[in-house]
Amino acid sequence: MSTVTSTVTSPVSVALFGGGRGGAGIARALLRTPGTSLSLLVNGYDNGLSTGALRRWLPGMLGPSDFRKNLLLHLDPGDPRHTLLERRLPPGATPADLDALIGDVAATGPAEAARELRVVADRLAARPGGLDLADCALGNLVFAGAYLRLGEDFNAAVRACARTFGSPVRLLNVTGGENAFLVALKQDGRVLADEADIVAPQDGVAITGLFLLREPLSAADRAALAGRPAERVRELLARRSATVTPNPEALRALAEADLIVYGPGTPHSSLLPSYLTPGLAEALSGSGAGSGAGSGAAARVFVVNVGGDHDVQGLTATDLVDRTLAYLGDPGNERATITHVLSGRGAGAPAVPARVLDRGSWAGARWISADLEDPARPGAHRGPRTAEALLAVLGEAPLARAG
Repeated sequence: MSTVTSTVTSPVSVALFGGGRGGAGIARALLRTPGTSLSLLVNGYDNGLSTGALRRWLPGMLGPSDFRKNLLLHLDPGDPRHTLLERRLPPGATPADLDALIGDVAATGPAEAARELRVVADRLAARPGGLDLADCALGNLVFAGAYLRLGEDFNAAVRACARTFGSPVRLLNVTGGENAFLVALKQDGRVLADEADIVAPQDGVAITGLFLLREPLSAADRAALAGRPAERVRELLARRSATVTPNPEALRALAEADLIVYGPGTPHSSLLPSYLTPGLAEALSGSGAGSGAGSGAAARVFVVNVGGDHDVQGLTATDLVDRTLAYLGDPGNERATITHVLSGRGAGAPAVPARVLDRGSWAGARWISADLEDPARPGAHRGPRTAEALLAVLGEAPLARAG
């Protein structure tokens, strides 16, 4: 197992905004770096396929999938806990099949996981027919059981599952756990009605807005919005906005971080929705409204994807930086919300304008270009190299500010 050689000699606290897998290689490399502690800030708006079925079965619960995936960071594929988290129930699975699996988990551990699965099995027995178990990840059902056992408190379920699987990461939902449903608006007024649509193949018309709604859009809602002008659709969606609050632990992690990383991932599902969280912009800028203390991070680094995503067709790397700044309420970067941009050179990466590479800056942030793509996994970052580059930025940041 390789480790990263850091130019930073003192202990380093890193807060990384991420999704399910986009920043996994970077997170693993940071975990293997001596003296580095990692807080991972994730949102729970996933609602694809079996995750969507689970959320419909438990109205009020956010999507656990990205949290489950981040519990794998420290586990080798052969670890029984890894197998448990990723195992999926087959087509036609019944509650009796789940009961049999609970017996296996109870025998092999973790015991807490078997306990949470039993909570789900008991709910299924009490309310039969409410959930199709086909393709459900056992790890998601463990989250669901913890959620039910802990009084339907999503953030408490995240903490409990992190303990169950021995995660060394400070895994945090960005919000207070309020349920919300992600919707996107395209430039021509069309609506991508959920997170699954946002990440799916689509045409090149740009996404121009993201909304967190109190309730998912019904078929009738979609029909009523179809064909309306984009600004009218924007107004109607804004009226349905959910009220969410920041997770105090997330604000604390940002306040304590030496290095804040806006990680790679699918921008309009994994990253930008997190930045809609009230209070986050103030915490990142250092003013810390509502949190008691702002961020004292020496560097705040935006990591550009080294591969493309369906939701960002036609957008350049600088467009993605600008969108992040806009969602964080600092469109001119006057509060130094982003101090550095770390850009890879992957063939599928968003284009970087030549003038930006020549100048070495954008929107007041220093632009650093490096070979960061993993040759074994095109479109993914080489974790150790990217982590080393991030820590090198941190090591240079105090000198850069002093100069």
